Amino acid sequence: MSRILITSGPTRQYLDPVRFLTNASSGRMGQALATAALAAGHEVTVISGPVEIQYPAEARVIDVISTEEMLSAAQAEFPTHDGLIGVAAPCDYRPRQVSDQKLHKTGHGLVLELIETPDVVATLGAGKRSDQWAIAFALETEDHRFRALRKLEQKCCDLVVLNSPSAMNALDTQIEMLNKAGRVVLSVSGSKTVVAQRILEAAMGEMGIEC
Repeated sequence: MSRILITSGPTRQYLDPVRFLTNASSGRMGQALATAALAAGHEVTVISGPVEIQYPAEARVIDVISTEEMLSAAQAEFPTHDGLIGVAAPCDYRPRQVSDQKLHKTGHGLVLELIETPDVVATLGAGKRSDQWAIAFALETEDHRFRALRKLEQKCCDLVVLNSPSAMNALDTQIEMLNKAGRVVLSVSGSKTVVAQRILEAAMGEMGIEC
């Protein structure tokens, strides 16, 4: 049995008290992975951005809003876990300046200066112990495998799951999972429930972990 940390859902980066940057991540894949891991006898902690779905009652859930909050929570939790599944879709950018008051129309355009947010999975991957493992997710629109493998290396992970934008906020998905050598160890499509089970089984087998 392993203790598995799952990051899930989107994050929000506020422009002012009522507007924010985000994406279409629903948290459904994180939900499905948590369910599959619990069914396999693992302990699960989920760190989730704002979502409308419910995670399994048996999972410990930590709610966050921003990418910075997700990173802070993950850094606090990861040392007591055996592995990380980074399926969340944190915002990669945030406004350099956040207004304390609602931004009103002025009749002119609005120019936003954005700066990068910290990379949650890369930060955890860089600091993981030799007895810990990490799985990244990569959503790509071009040069799919090349970009996914580059992310696997940059994030210091053991495996990367490649999916497409069509999976966001959808019930079904199609994925490939690649190892460090660039070999496709799993290619599967179907409901996120079924795909999550296959991901967990293949990942544990690839890393030699009992599941």
